[in-house]
Amino acid sequence: MPDVHKFVGFLVVAIFAVGWLWGLGVWILRRHDPGPAFWVWVTVAQVAAGLEALIGVVLLILGYRPDTMLHYVYGIGPLIVLGFAHWIAREGQKVKDGSNPFPPWIWFAGGAFICFGLSLRAVMTGLGIG
Repeated sequence: MPDVHKFVGFLVVAIFAVGWLWGLGVWILRRHDPGPAFWVWVTVAQVAAGLEALIGVVLLILGYRPDTMLHYVYGIGPLIVLGFAHWIAREGQKVKDGSNPFPPWIWFAGGAFICFGLSLRAVMTGLGIG
């Protein structure tokens, strides 16, 4: 089971890397919309992060413990960041007339950058690196 957690952890890091690089590419190319496939990516990223956390909880119940408490912070962090991205993307659209809100995808691309770093650190602490 710990090997599954490690594998899914690497997969989550890769998924978040795709998301923030995708958003960066859209921004550099000055596109206004990353396309409908981006929202499929958001769904995949959320499911993968949730699955990884669920596997971690199962391992915790089975008696496995990480070497450092930071692993919990880095592991739960992406779920909190994704929740915040949902909230700010929705609330950010509620602006005064005449103002131009940020498109919702920007919050998810930025959140993916933070989630990439958090999940990478979670993998590193789980492997005993740093």
